Amino acid sequence: MITQDSIEALKARLDVVDVVGSYLELKKSGANYKAPCPFHDEKSASFVVSPSKQIYHCFGCGVGGDSIKFTMEYEKLNYPEALEKLASNYNFSLSYSDNKHNKPRSQLMEKVSEWYQNLLTSQHTALAYIKERGIYESSVEKFGIGYAPDSNATINFIKAQLFNMSEAVEMGVVGYDGGRNFARFIERITFPIHSANGSIVGFGGRTITGHQAKYVNSPETPFFNKSRLLYAYHHAKQTVHKTKEIVITEGYLDVIMLHQAGFTNAVATLGTALTPEHLPLLRKGEPKVIMAYDGDKPGRAAALKASRLLSAGGFDGGVVIFGDGLDPADMVNNGAVEELATMFRTAQTFIEFVLEELISSYDLRDPKAREGCMQEGIGYLKTLSPLLQEKYKSFLAGRLGVSPSFVKLANNTNNVQNTSVTKNSYIDPFERTLIKTILEKPHFINHIIDVIDPSLFTFHAKEYTLAIQGKTDAPELMAILVDESAHILEDEDALKAELIHFLMKYYNQEYKKVNLQTSMNFEEKAFYIRKFRGKISTLKRGELVAFKS
Repeated sequence: MITQDSIEALKARLDVVDVVGSYLELKKSGANYKAPCPFHDEKSASFVVSPSKQIYHCFGCGVGGDSIKFTMEYEKLNYPEALEKLASNYNFSLSYSDNKHNKPRSQLMEKVSEWYQNLLTSQHTALAYIKERGIYESSVEKFGIGYAPDSNATINFIKAQLFNMSEAVEMGVVGYDGGRNFARFIERITFPIHSANGSIVGFGGRTITGHQAKYVNSPETPFFNKSRLLYAYHHAKQTVHKTKEIVITEGYLDVIMLHQAGFTNAVATLGTALTPEHLPLLRKGEPKVIMAYDGDKPGRAAALKASRLLSAGGFDGGVVIFGDGLDPADMVNNGAVEELATMFRTAQTFIEFVLEELISSYDLRDPKAREGCMQEGIGYLKTLSPLLQEKYKSFLAGRLGVSPSFVKLANNTNNVQNTSVTKNSYIDPFERTLIKTILEKPHFINHIIDVIDPSLFTFHAKEYTLAIQGKTDAPELMAILVDESAHILEDEDALKAELIHFLMKYYNQEYKKVNLQTSMNFEEKAFYIRKFRGKISTLKRGELVAFKS
């Protein structure tokens, strides 16, 4: 967490005219400055910046605040991200209460990226490939495309710039194996990958000399988590928030070519399918999500997985599948921009796509296969809201050629099953919060499983088990990931406090049960009473107790 003293020191360094003026063309108007408001459409300038009060205000739409608030709103960043963005811009070192960030942010990634870009200008093979793919010089500059040379050249550059080699390893630019350092990117066209606030956190590389792996990404580092990042999101986010639509593709070149063609809301996943960890980023601005994937088997599988995840999460949008071996980059290069726009406008909804893909995987001429298909379809529909379940029940029945009455979304055959359904439908806030924390912060798992066993859960033992097993594709976990009532425990102190609260409640209940027990003999009852009293006493001292069955 950024310390308050550090925040106040940063504020003292900021000038609102300078901050806003780096984004807008401000014109002097008396003691203030004016510009057309960037947050709503207007013809006359009603957006006023006051240097004396260090604030801005729009008399048209009512927005206003200080330098930090403007950066948050314009860049679509949260509060800590805006602070870090401004601190980077003003060469200011923030202080953190956990001490692990209390050092100036290294410029290693930026320096390496700048060097890669300079090298590209003399690499004729790389430039020929870029030209062949239809990439403009302006796009090369916008996306910071570069070229990584042989390993020794990269190592020597880093040493010449006086960067620490262990830092280069930590940032993922350099690897270490067998007692020697080596460059991660060798003879490849490079694509810098940025965080949402614009900092370079990694690279992607495309071979032009026949390496076995066509594309490689930076390894996982404390700064680079490909399951949380989207390529070019920092370029796309303004358009995403303005148009309320985001296009997700599979590759860097798809994104670059789509931006060239005017689709500046395009981003890409980084060599991985869409994951639950991407969802918080996708929720910013609540855009419609268009998945634009290749029509080959891996592409369709990735689109299916993403569609299940997004539909269970309540996202609006759909899927565009490209055929004939083409991808978005090819279509732009071939001049099919209008066709692309039409495809994005008429994307197949996530739910229909999932059901169609599911149905196509069964031989419906076989009655048993048809029944299995229906059951799998029902299982998927149950991950959706009741309204959508009802709407798409008829769609599934129609594709299977059966009456909608056969698609039973609720089982009412006996009272035992009804009781089970009622119990499972109950939402326990703490249990779901704990599970969501595991999913969003998997490094907490060891802290949790030491003290909590699935048997301690009253309502969500199944989901807890799935979470600690890492089965994030399970519909039950998708439902928790998008549950806004379940929050995330952000640090170890908050986690410990919640665990103590939960365990105190559990062991107090167990203690009461033993006290009321009449079938136990005296020695056994005394043993359990001592056991639970001891655990409760330890918890009251603020210490966690290990679970033993």
